[in-house]
Amino acid sequence: MEAMDKNLINNYRMGGYLLIAIGLINLRYQSGQSNVLGRSLIIIVPGALLLGSTWISSFSKVLDRRSTKVLALGLGLVLVGFAIFN
Repeated sequence: MEAMDKNLINNYRMGGYLLIAIGLINLRYQSGQSNVLGRSLIIIVPGALLLGSTWISSFSKVLDRRSTKVLALGLGLVLVGFAIFN
């Protein structure tokens, strides 16, 4: 992998970690609410899938596409907004 590819993969990994952390924080701080597990899993599962996909070498070409970058950024922002406002 080139240096740029490593930075790109690191960005995806940090985004995955971010979603998992926000989902777990959401789970903890809204523990008295109904259906908190389902709402938290909506945030955690995409983060875990994104994080897991960074370690599978066949996904590296897919993650390097511009459309994938835009989709991942957009979905990440929507999920962070969902976590904040739900």
